[in-house]
Parts: sequence; structure tokens; C-alpha cells
Amino acid sequence: MASASIEIPTDVLESARLSPDQLKLELALSLYAQRRLSIGKARELAGLSLWEFRQVLGVRRIEAHYDLTALAEDLATVDALRDTQQ
Repeated sequence: MASASIEIPTDVLESARLSPDQLKLELALSLYAQRRLSIGKARELAGLSLWEFRQVLGVRRIEAHYDLTALAEDLATVDALRDTQQ
């Protein structure tokens, strides 16, 4: 996987009282909340599992992006799984 680097002055991190990993989490949460990143990409940026990232979203009270299209896709998956088990 290709990656990009940005330079964050140490005094900025110190002023924000954040480690580089904490800053990545904050960036991931912000971009997810703005709907600029999917949950998969946001959790990848944060370096967390999907479960861990969802927990942080809940603690921060950031709504999950789940719309009628996603619901329809999930229901279709459930139907398909049900058909294979019969």
C-alpha cells in the first residue's frame, strides 16, 4: 500500500497534547463525520479494528452513516444467505 507523509511540528502536537497516533484518530474521526471517508478507510487511517472504531464513534456520539441504500443491501444479503441455507 502506498502512503503519504505530512510534517507536523512537534510543538503543535505538544500544544494539542496529542501523540501522532492520537492525531491520526482525530483526523479519521473528523473525516468520517464529514462523510469524506468511509468507515473502512477511517478505521484504517486510525489504525483500529472496525469494532474498536465503532466503539470510539459511539463514545464520541458520531452517527454511523447508514442509509436506506445500505439497509436494502444488508437485507438482500440476509435473503441470499437464507436461500443458501434452505
